[in-house]
Amino acid sequence: MTGGQPDDPRLADALRAGDAIALTRVYDAYAPFLFDYCHGMLRDRVEAAGALRGCLVTARERVGGLREPERLRGWLYAIARRECLRRRDSPSRHLGQEAAETGDADLTPEQRAHRAEHRTLALTALAALSGRQREAIDLAVRHELTAADLAGVFGTSPSDAEQLLDGAHRDLAAALHAVLVAQAHHDGCASAAALSAGPWPLSPQEAGALTRHVSGCPTCGAQQVPDLPVDRLLAVLPVAAVPADLKLEVLDAATNPERGEARRAVAEAAGPFGADGWPLPYRAQPERHAPSGSRRRGLPAALGAGAVVIALVAGVIAILPSGPPETPSAAPGPAAASETMEDLPPEPEKESPSASPSAKPSRTPSARPTTERPTPTPSASPSRTPSARPTRTPSRPAPSATPSRPRPPQPGGLSVTGCRMDRDRSCTITITAVGGPVDWRVTGTSGSLAAGGAGHLAAGQSAQVAVERTNRMCWGSRSGSVSFAPGGYAAVSYC
Repeated sequence: MTGGQPDDPRLADALRAGDAIALTRVYDAYAPFLFDYCHGMLRDRVEAAGALRGCLVTARERVGGLREPERLRGWLYAIARRECLRRRDSPSRHLGQEAAETGDADLTPEQRAHRAEHRTLALTALAALSGRQREAIDLAVRHELTAADLAGVFGTSPSDAEQLLDGAHRDLAAALHAVLVAQAHHDGCASAAALSAGPWPLSPQEAGALTRHVSGCPTCGAQQVPDLPVDRLLAVLPVAAVPADLKLEVLDAATNPERGEARRAVAEAAGPFGADGWPLPYRAQPERHAPSGSRRRGLPAALGAGAVVIALVAGVIAILPSGPPETPSAAPGPAAASETMEDLPPEPEKESPSASPSAKPSRTPSARPTTERPTPTPSASPSRTPSARPTRTPSRPAPSATPSRPRPPQPGGLSVTGCRMDRDRSCTITITAVGGPVDWRVTGTSGSLAAGGAGHLAAGQSAQVAVERTNRMCWGSRSGSVSFAPGGYAAVSYC
């Protein structure tokens, strides 16, 4: 996926027209990735679910102002980021209820150990970057946003976004080189051995010092280490699984006529928006003293009926090291093999107060525009709930002596099951018609995957769709997706 999906203009137009099915398709295509991004910034599955809900509600209310519908995907990330920053400023935010990791249960103990080793290297290299660099490179590599979309997400110019991304790639390459030298050749240089003697992943301060030493040390610079591409490096990082129950809650929050006032309030709180329809950079608001018992109620509560259910989803991801070497935004925490770059905390903005000392460091690489305070892979578990579709209820015929004609079968939805390739180049997705017959088709893919097909399924009937990976070289653990119409999303793990 590069620069948006081919269906983005059509989805944006359908959202403008108030098509309920359009929101279902937007959710199926983008919600798993957006949830992972929000979870990395907020480090709590309840808060991430609330941020995603607010993002999609706002998108449905504000899509009429989007001047470039072909950039719908990047626009959604900009809204999600602003919603996360707003929630991070709340003194009553949830903390510590982290989401499960996608695809973790499918690995053997040997695969887990291999993955943990590579994650340790990746996290140490990423720790040497600034929070803004981490977020930019993650959005560009794992979430596949363009420089133009990064500019919209961060509230900067495209040239500044390009410069940020170029610098992040350059600094990450230097940090990874230093990490590999320290791992494989630390006996050759006493200074490198001393700088890397702490527990791994190294802290941001240690990783920065090691990178600076190796870049200027003739002994370390002469060592030969493998050249690992950035996409391979980031492929081993975990992805937060979107809760299966969240889809119906989001659709209800966005379409239920009784929740219209709450939707308008959420869309208002998500502003201001610029003339191009994109949200302007976030600025922290001064704290208002509210009467006891009334603080921070209202908007999250109005749309947060599903939070209690989401909080019961099992599984946590370990705490990650924090911010960049030059940034005192958060102290580094203990590292674990299951940590992810997404949870590295963002740097505080100059205009914004720093995060609460009690908050855990965020696992998402953070970016901060010059005017705001900031901090995602895609992928997540597919929801196996049949996609929401409006059903047409035929009107009752007037009483008559002649029997009425039989009603036509009602259209159904798709239940979609993902697959895992391991070392193969292909695997098979299973789709099943639920609740009625379905005319289905493949609408798109993300990651290095290719799939296609269309057909008709009777109620309860299943079909299989082959999906192949398109990259020749495959390292680590990667994930992508295949999306279907009339609604469905399959997560695919490969490499």
